[in-house]
Amino acid sequence: MKTLISPTLTAEMIDETIAGLPIQGRIILRLLLLQYLDITHDEILFMVADRPDPRCVSGKKPVTTMTQESITAMIERRNEYRRRVRLRRERTWLQCIALAHLAHMADALAARAAALLVDRGVSADTIHDLKTQARSAVPSTTLRLLEEAWNKNEISPDEYQKHRLVVEMQTQLRFAERFNKRLALAERERHSSDLTTLQDHEIGHIWGIPAGTLAARKVKFLAQYLMAIQRKCSGSEPHTGGDVVLSQDLWKETMQVLSQRPIERSIPTYDGLERTESALIEKLTAYTVLAIPESTETKLWNSLVYGASSNAMHTEITRTLFGLQRLVSIQKDVDTSDEALDEDLLKRTTPISKEPESVARQNEAGQSELTELQQHILRNFIGEDIR
Repeated sequence: MKTLISPTLTAEMIDETIAGLPIQGRIILRLLLLQYLDITHDEILFMVADRPDPRCVSGKKPVTTMTQESITAMIERRNEYRRRVRLRRERTWLQCIALAHLAHMADALAARAAALLVDRGVSADTIHDLKTQARSAVPSTTLRLLEEAWNKNEISPDEYQKHRLVVEMQTQLRFAERFNKRLALAERERHSSDLTTLQDHEIGHIWGIPAGTLAARKVKFLAQYLMAIQRKCSGSEPHTGGDVVLSQDLWKETMQVLSQRPIERSIPTYDGLERTESALIEKLTAYTVLAIPESTETKLWNSLVYGASSNAMHTEITRTLFGLQRLVSIQKDVDTSDEALDEDLLKRTTPISKEPESVARQNEAGQSELTELQQHILRNFIGEDIR
């Protein structure tokens, strides 16, 4: 058995072949490939007229099935299924883009943290050991001990920053591993989604014809389409023997060719993630440069992809892609140069200055002196004899 893939198959050839089928065949193929193709209004009218009238079963003579209500109902069903499959296609695409950027950012931040440690005298062997230990490191304990030592003046600012850079490097390495695993899963999901057609029960719900009738039409017109595509690709009449294998390959290739078409971007509205849109944008901006805790990252990602946030107040029937779209758009504007990453890492790892405490004491002293002055003025105004 040979499995041939024709290099000549194009989206235009697919559209032309489907347009040349009878109207029932066009509807079947376009419903199967609803995430890529559209049903025309004339085809919707045909489906409305083609549906069996339930009044025939009860013994009543049907008057007409072509009413405005039935047409509107079928358009709404078509729109709902089309929205679902196209949102799924857009979601998997956005996932891959966002995760690829996050993985790249984590790798870049880890590399720059290692470079800053080298500049501070840490040897290459020590950095290699620290990278090896990254998966099992517990940053919360290290950070707590580091803050205690800093507050007790037991370490210098340079030592503090050096330890914080180690924690940051190990954190970004764990982020990179996490994102690469998610990216592999997202790419498999996207590939599976690209090769998924509308199911029979979904087509039956849109069209409203019996399952047996639908199955017969599907077999008939799918075979006609594959034979027509095969003739166009080979430029001659098909031969027997390896045609079944070639036809199966052509159907798979049909979906692969259509999946190369540009993604239709949806226009979602804010759906309540993080309670306010400004809070969401602020959190996504921090997420883009991985300046969020590891403990909250998974919850944020799930809320963006699956709508699983307890802080979301969803207003649509199915989840929207507002958060993912905003994340990808923010990622495009991020400066990933070495200078920008170094500046960000140094800002994160710089210890909190203790000057505010001394300033607060000075303010307290100033307030007490001001109070004494006020008392002196008050005594002069009232008089020394009054007690």
